Amino acid sequence: MINIPKGTKDVLPDQSYKWHHIEETIRSIAKKFCINEIRTPIFEHTELFLRGVGDTTDIVNKEMYTFLDKGNRSITLKPEGTSCVARAFVESSLHGQPQPTKMYYMTPVFRYERPQNGRLREHHQFGVEYYGATSANADVEVMSVAANLFKSLGIGNLLLEINSIGCSECRPKYNSALKEFLHDNIDNMCATCNDRFEKNPLRILDCKEAKCIAINANAPLILDYICDDCKEHHNQVLVGLNSLGINYKVNARIVRGLDYYTRTVFEFISENIGAQGTVCGGGRYNNLVEEVGGKPCAAVGFGLGIERLIMILENLGLNTGTPDSPDVYVAPICDEAKEMYMKFVANLRDNGISAESDLMDRSLKSQMKYANKLNAKYVILLGEEELSEQSCSVKNMDTGENHRVKLDEIINFIKVGK
Repeated sequence: MINIPKGTKDVLPDQSYKWHHIEETIRSIAKKFCINEIRTPIFEHTELFLRGVGDTTDIVNKEMYTFLDKGNRSITLKPEGTSCVARAFVESSLHGQPQPTKMYYMTPVFRYERPQNGRLREHHQFGVEYYGATSANADVEVMSVAANLFKSLGIGNLLLEINSIGCSECRPKYNSALKEFLHDNIDNMCATCNDRFEKNPLRILDCKEAKCIAINANAPLILDYICDDCKEHHNQVLVGLNSLGINYKVNARIVRGLDYYTRTVFEFISENIGAQGTVCGGGRYNNLVEEVGGKPCAAVGFGLGIERLIMILENLGLNTGTPDSPDVYVAPICDEAKEMYMKFVANLRDNGISAESDLMDRSLKSQMKYANKLNAKYVILLGEEELSEQSCSVKNMDTGENHRVKLDEIINFIKVGK
């Protein structure tokens, strides 16, 4: 037997309705905010992620699925969605359209990492990207999209944590202060932090090693070093969140795990998915478009894992949607009915009625059991007596009531009863 690769998971027919529930909710939220969908390829040139995500990230250093194609080109399965959207924005000259450009995506992403709850080597992301807007209101609206999604799904126990990590003007000052603090401690930190010390000391604050967390607890705070423009932007974001009644906590330790972030960074935290509690993360990345070859353009957005979202809904006992069930199950119980019932079923479907029928030559008793298992609302019996009268017997499976209905009236009968 050939088994599924480690870190991947089948979404089976009896579970896919949960995905439909979340995807439909996402699309309804996006429509309210006038955000249009973008779909980018599953794989991109590796250079995109080296330039966009950054070569000091775990994604680039450890986790990418990279290979040479038959043209000897380095190709990578997308490990995240934002760089792909930035590439599409530049390549398709979307900057020439009225701004802002507001986009969302739902896509599989691939990372070679240790599988854990809600995070697989192939998992799925929902992301929102706003391009062209420098205003703090854009940051606030992006966070509001996420808050609206969680509210629509019934999730009310999330904490929004927010920080500012400054810009290219003020961050070097903080990096110098951070390196000065870390200088006497770096030998006691992990190998990854040692590697980051020269390349990108800010990323050291994102380390999850216990000994590094303990040292970082006393590190200087970046909010004490950001420039006046970044402070003003940060304050305006907080004012906007207050105006919308979105509860938040300023957490000066948040830096996020990707190199492209500037100014605003944020996370929605849940206590219902174990130690890895971030269910949604994002922020502003004003340098990314230029980094992937475009003209300078402000951008802000977020990404969240759909598997994690499903896990939270299940852990909280919240609605994960309803499995699809047929309006009607059609049971032919005579030879004449067996010759014509497929056309009868097709007519039901053509008129917007979901219908299932016997494809297994079951007995009537077995068909009734099967219809009950499918949770069909009605069972239609087609027998000799019914067909001689140009009618059918209809059983309401919820109430147990039986009706005799003319064949030319069955469509209306079912629609009225739906």
